[in-house]
Amino acid sequence: MRVSPAWLELREPADARARSTGLVDRLRRHLPHGGTTVVHDLGSATGSMTRWLAPRLGGPQHWVLHDRDEHLLARAADAVPTTADGSAVTMETRLGDITRLGPAGLAGASLVTASALLDMLTADELDRLVTSCSGAGCPVLLTLSVIGRVELAPADPLDATLGAAFDEHQRRSVGAGSLLGPDAARLAVARFRDLGAVVTVRPSPWSLGASNECLAGEWLGGWVGAACEQRPELEAPCTAYLARRAVHLAAGRLRVTVHHVDLLARPGGGRD
Repeated sequence: MRVSPAWLELREPADARARSTGLVDRLRRHLPHGGTTVVHDLGSATGSMTRWLAPRLGGPQHWVLHDRDEHLLARAADAVPTTADGSAVTMETRLGDITRLGPAGLAGASLVTASALLDMLTADELDRLVTSCSGAGCPVLLTLSVIGRVELAPADPLDATLGAAFDEHQRRSVGAGSLLGPDAARLAVARFRDLGAVVTVRPSPWSLGASNECLAGEWLGGWVGAACEQRPELEAPCTAYLARRAVHLAAGRLRVTVHHVDLLARPGGGRD
C-alpha cells in the first residue's frame, strides 16, 4: 500500500521521540566490533529509520534500504545521515517486495531493522519475514508496532467504538489473507522465540498534544476514516464527533496516546 511522503515527514519527529533508546543501547552490545556495520532497513520508505538510528550506532556503516516504492527510495537516497563521531555512512537502495525477501537477500547483514511495518503484514508474510531475518543470524530491531491501544483526552463516548472499528480495519482481508494489525507484534515475538531468538520488548508510545497539533489532526482524521470505512454506520455520528474533536484540537486540549512496542530479537546464546 502506498504511503504519502507528506505523512511520513509529518510523523518522523514523533516516531523519533517514541522509539526505545534503551533497546539501541542493548543492541550495540551485540553488534560486531571493528569494520563496517551493514544494516538492512526493510520497508525503509524515505529513510527515517536511517536518520534516527545511524547516529546512535556510531562507527562506519553501510545501509541497504529495501522498499517497493521507487519514489520513496529516491527520497531516502538523497538524505544520507551523519554520525556523531564523524564516521562514514554509505547507502544503497533495493526495489522489491520485502515479503518475498529470502535469507540470501540479507546475506552479510550485521543488523536488520524496520519501523511501523509489522501491522501491515499477513500471517504468511510475517512468518516468511521472521524466518528470513532469523536466517541472517544477526540482531533484528523492529520498532513502532501498534498494539491496539489508543487513549484520548478529554474522553468521548464514541472513542471505544471507533477504536474497535479501527482495529477491525487493521485486520481486514487482503488478497488470500488478513492483515495482522495490532496482533502482529505479539505473533512476531512468539515466532522469533520459536526459532531460538532472545527477544526483548519495550513500549514506544506516541504522545500527541498541542505541540504537534498538525500530526494529531492528521492522525485523528485517518483513525476516524478507517473506522468509518470498516463500519459505514459510524459516518453519521462521526460528523459530530470530529466537530467536537476539532474544538479540543484548536483549544490545545486534545491529548492522544497511541501505544506501540519495539522489539529486539537476537540469536540465542551468550549474554544479553
